[in-house]
Amino acid sequence: MQAASRESYQAAAEHLENHVRGVEPSAVLATADDLLSVAALLRREPRLRRALSEPARSAPDRAGLLGDMLRGKIDAEALDLLATLVSGRWSTPSDLLDGAERLGVEALLASADSAGELGEVEDELFRFGQVVTGQPDLAAVLGDPIAPTARRAALARELLEGKARPVTVRLVEAALGGFGGRSFTGALTRLVELAADRRDRQVAYVTVAAPLSDEEEQRLGARLSAIYGREVSVRQTVNPDVLGGVSVRVGSDLYDGTVLRRLNETRNALAKR
Repeated sequence: MQAASRESYQAAAEHLENHVRGVEPSAVLATADDLLSVAALLRREPRLRRALSEPARSAPDRAGLLGDMLRGKIDAEALDLLATLVSGRWSTPSDLLDGAERLGVEALLASADSAGELGEVEDELFRFGQVVTGQPDLAAVLGDPIAPTARRAALARELLEGKARPVTVRLVEAALGGFGGRSFTGALTRLVELAADRRDRQVAYVTVAAPLSDEEEQRLGARLSAIYGREVSVRQTVNPDVLGGVSVRVGSDLYDGTVLRRLNETRNALAKR
């Protein structure tokens, strides 16, 4: 998002945070569902996106247009949040779509946070991503942007039934819808990071040849926390191809101490001789 769009989103996000204080998680979840349903409408209707982000229209005009369409169809708080959203200045119609999706996702995360389940939701999202990545056929089916989202969502719900919380399932559906214009796996990764960020944590993606012990994982997490100045959630991926050592990615920072990397560096050095 460009600066104007970020400011507009922030105003709506602050409104959301004020709303969720003291509200039952189930009510926040209902608001989140309404927000995401409107985001899906904006994705399907580019003309509506343009009308609701048109700078030539006044903020009250845009909010009024939204209210005329949705009043009585979604809950009052969701409508109020969306009115705040569309009243802002948006650099592009796609930024408005991204803002609506992000607001719905943040409401889902807020409901899990209120219920004391946000850490578990973060774990479930990461583990589901690992399951999908480890099965190429499944990854191809769920990540197919041409296949109807509803069909892929039905498959995901079947896979997660009895194994994940309702918020996790809804977040997976948001990922399948292309949250933020990302691929399915890219969207899942971003959702894990947003869940961690809401808990004031950074995510470290760790690749190892064999699983770290609990003690090793805690030690690594403590070292990374000291470096980054905040708690770090360590997310392990086991890949025997790295042979040994550890690769750690935190945001755009990559620390690759794997045997595979050292072998590749040696091979490249020999090839230059």
